Amino acid sequence: MPMARPHGHEGATGGAPRRDLRTRSRALWSARMDFAEISLFSHLVSRPEADLDLARAALLIAEPEYPGLDVGRYVEELDRLGAGAAARIAAAGHRPPLETVVRYLYEEIGFHGNTRDYYDPRNSFLNEVLDRRTGIPISLALVLTETCRRVDIDARGVSFPGHFLVRVQEGDDVMFIDPFDGRLLDDSQIAELHERATGASGPVDPGLLDPASKGHVLMRLLNNLRAIYERTGDRDRLLGVLARMQVLSPDEEIRSRIRQLAIAPPRTVGRSELN
Repeated sequence: MPMARPHGHEGATGGAPRRDLRTRSRALWSARMDFAEISLFSHLVSRPEADLDLARAALLIAEPEYPGLDVGRYVEELDRLGAGAAARIAAAGHRPPLETVVRYLYEEIGFHGNTRDYYDPRNSFLNEVLDRRTGIPISLALVLTETCRRVDIDARGVSFPGHFLVRVQEGDDVMFIDPFDGRLLDDSQIAELHERATGASGPVDPGLLDPASKGHVLMRLLNNLRAIYERTGDRDRLLGVLARMQVLSPDEEIRSRIRQLAIAPPRTVGRSELN
């Protein structure tokens, strides 16, 4: 089945300096803020935590970029990864299930962190990550946690400063994985990541390693896209991202930014860290 391809980046909008602001605002909002899409996203993410389908919600974030995106197809791809992981666990003998899943995804299937173009927005779109087998920590964490969930491994995302992690609970044991490359992290490596992100050395606050809610995962994914579009000055895409952030967590700063973008070109910001 042919895949829907992304739109190319639109150029800067033209028009006379005194163009009517109301007309200008309507044009901007219609470009990336399809209200039917936002309504569907709102309906999905308003569900209780236990009922919120994180993978589907992440795919809806990608939908404006890929008109006609077959969300069900990508959910089925995650199901196939889960079935493949289950088959390998069954054949692995005494090897721990988590180790088997990580080997399957990172060594056999070939998922890996995108070191060549870390700031490519495709790294934040789950459909592209599944197609290209590459992404950034948070999007690769989605693949890992969704695969683990399908084989009854308790794996959750962790919104760690500067670098999204995966937390796995096995009985009384808790392990942390760097989803960028599938490494199991020890305490010293976690402390090193924390110091690199914050500049603070010493023990890491245990609260920073608590599982993130699904809403928080989605907000962090959107915030990465926001950083890219702020930096590149892509006003239309930025509006769509901000609208979804506002749905997840209404905020006056986001509301104000949306209003500002509707009447003036966005500023270009410096390179931001994606995680």
